[in-house]
Amino acid sequence: MGRWLRRGLRLAGGLLIGAGTAVVELVCVAVAGLALLCVRTWPGGWPAARRCVLGAVTAGARRLTETERRRLARFLGHEIAADYDDRGARQYVAARWSLGLLGGLVLLAVVAGTAYGSLLLWGWFIMRDGEWITITTSAIGGLFLLFLALQGIVGVALLEGQLARHFLGPSHREALRRRIDELSTSRAGVVDAVHDERRRIERDLHDGVQQRIVALGMLLGRARRSQDPDKARALLVQAHEESRAALTDLREVAWRVYPTALDEAGLRAALEAVAERSAIPVRLEYGLTAEPGEAVRTVAYFVVAEAVTNAIKHSGAERITVALTGRETEVGALGGLLIRVTDDGRGGADPAGGGLLGLARRVAALDGRLRVVSPPGGPTTVSAELPCA
Repeated sequence: MGRWLRRGLRLAGGLLIGAGTAVVELVCVAVAGLALLCVRTWPGGWPAARRCVLGAVTAGARRLTETERRRLARFLGHEIAADYDDRGARQYVAARWSLGLLGGLVLLAVVAGTAYGSLLLWGWFIMRDGEWITITTSAIGGLFLLFLALQGIVGVALLEGQLARHFLGPSHREALRRRIDELSTSRAGVVDAVHDERRRIERDLHDGVQQRIVALGMLLGRARRSQDPDKARALLVQAHEESRAALTDLREVAWRVYPTALDEAGLRAALEAVAERSAIPVRLEYGLTAEPGEAVRTVAYFVVAEAVTNAIKHSGAERITVALTGRETEVGALGGLLIRVTDDGRGGADPAGGGLLGLARRVAALDGRLRVVSPPGGPTTVSAELPCA
């Protein structure tokens, strides 16, 4: 109930602000139309004057459009890209004022419906003889008007997004072309990430496990050739310790490839294991109420693990904070996952570095976004947004 109430108030606030901007847009459209009409009837000065007036009109339209984009994103939940053209901005402002005034009328209807509907609560105290029918019918009509007006708020909010996407968004063909380019880029990035991961596993096996196994074989060989029982026993003890170290390294490699806890116990347990294995303190803030899907869960784990590893190796940090929050859909399901890894190190991390670049490719494969903020002197924040729906 509280979530629906907050959403309704946010939509109402967005429409209220939109009604105010609609008045400004209406005035601007009227002034721009009169200016263009005057220039049109100005003999001899049409081309130069038209360019001057259109330049001013376009600049004003873009300012108003940017204001509307921020309002749509903040209050109505519509994310509109900023790569629209000047013509689209002018057309959007010219068409949008009427929808904004409609939103204002819907809000007035909400106020009127609430006022008349509340007669059921306080109208009886001022009722005179024979007026109970009038009060009852007025209250019922007010409640019905309130119901329709609340539906109207949702409808106008949806129309606001459709109107903005129609004039400011790319055409269907352009959207398909961009999507094809994104998929091609992300596919190539995933292939590169897989190759990088294979090379990293090969280095771990060659420099760690393989070297220990070679040392183990040498120790066992020396123990077999030794004629001194005490020396042979000491060599076997060393070989036993080397085998334990090799097994530990092999488990570390397997854990970095894919932790079994991720499937057996879930994302939270796997991240807690990352925090426990870290050489510096890691604070985990897990704010998810539902377990993400397998693909999202896997990418989220590797984002956190790689970011923590980079902080330990390169940042000189003394503390790391890992925060996971979820974004719910209208039906209460997990619609998005936001990951933020912050350390108090020296900063200066390179987003194009091998580890972070591989993370960006993993995130892009799920249509997510990875952002690295690391000014000199710190702190460094690695944030990833993953869609779940």
